[in-house]
Amino acid sequence: MERIALFIDGANVYAAAKRLGWNFDHRKILEHFSGMGKLYNAFYYTAVPYPMDDKQKRFIDALTYMGYTVRTKPLRELTDDSGETHRRANLDIELVTDLLATADLFDTAVLLTGDGDFERPVEVLRYKGKRVVVASIPEMTSYELRNVADEYVDLKDIRTSVERPGYRLPSELRGAESRPFYVTGPVSGEDGEEERTER
Repeated sequence: MERIALFIDGANVYAAAKRLGWNFDHRKILEHFSGMGKLYNAFYYTAVPYPMDDKQKRFIDALTYMGYTVRTKPLRELTDDSGETHRRANLDIELVTDLLATADLFDTAVLLTGDGDFERPVEVLRYKGKRVVVASIPEMTSYELRNVADEYVDLKDIRTSVERPGYRLPSELRGAESRPFYVTGPVSGEDGEEERTER
């Protein structure tokens, strides 16, 4: 049976949910992609505030309970030239490390991200004879990543299988911002707090 490994870029998936206006059920995501074969492991990458608040801790605990291996990185506060403070974190290195270090343990890698920075690691996997599936939404997927993948899954097409019913996020199409709070969001303000706590 085909061995499956799942890699979820938390920031990218959250941004996709904001844009779509509906949220994902991570247990259903696990079940949906596990159906492709035998699940080797599922990795979830997310930034966390320090100190970690209760809501974020519950979210990470829930993912772990579901069976995810959760990789976290603390947020860093940066101040730009105008004096505005932003929180940033990037887990690309962690994702790529797991992707390549565990390559002998899976046949197919499923990446939930649209980030073009993963183009080269995906090429390396394919050189190793691995199959790579990229899942995201077209408007947030780089051409380079989509082009190099063996298969592309539009998350809108599997909504009925992965949606968390009754739990909505404000849609970008209705005027809300789609960015994850820890990528470019200001530290202060109600909008940043809303984005943080909805994760």
